[in-house]
Amino acid sequence: MVPPDVFRDQPSLLGDRVRLEPLGAANAHEIIPGLVDMDPEVRRLTGTHREFDAEELLRLFTAREHRHDRADWVIRARADGAVLGECALIDLDPDNAEAHYRIALGSMAVTGQSFGTETTDLVLEYAFETAGLHRVALEVFAFNTRAERSYARSGFVREGVWREHLRWDGAWHDAVLMSVLDHEYAELRRGRG
Repeated sequence: MVPPDVFRDQPSLLGDRVRLEPLGAANAHEIIPGLVDMDPEVRRLTGTHREFDAEELLRLFTAREHRHDRADWVIRARADGAVLGECALIDLDPDNAEAHYRIALGSMAVTGQSFGTETTDLVLEYAFETAGLHRVALEVFAFNTRAERSYARSGFVREGVWREHLRWDGAWHDAVLMSVLDHEYAELRRGRG
């Protein structure tokens, strides 16, 4: 069990190549253009059918500053401060100390460079070592094998499939369910030194 407002004091997270800063009104203007004009391949990989407008997103991100049952971050490159995307711990279940994870890099140009893996590692460190979660889960579409491999490097274990969960371009696609538990994460960290 964790408090229902466990993400109240959400910090910035600093890695070797990325910096995660809490997403809110102060930095929303930097992430909104990429969400309004989302890269079509990013849209497919994340299964995002919905279109967004800037005003709606600003209201949403401003409201998130006052929600402590989720943690949203802007992902920045440490080298130049460029916005790479966003990620979040969502769907908090405080009674079972569980949350779900999602990440979206804003452009295919920044994929394949380990930014996503480093971001995931930082979020898991926060989730388990600071927030005290027991389980972090996610879903990834079966056609996104690069993301599935990245999640596995961060400790996520494949645990099931939601069959034909996404309809995209007239075809059905499965969603792979993955999770990592606190003791698995601790063992992975010990193994890495």
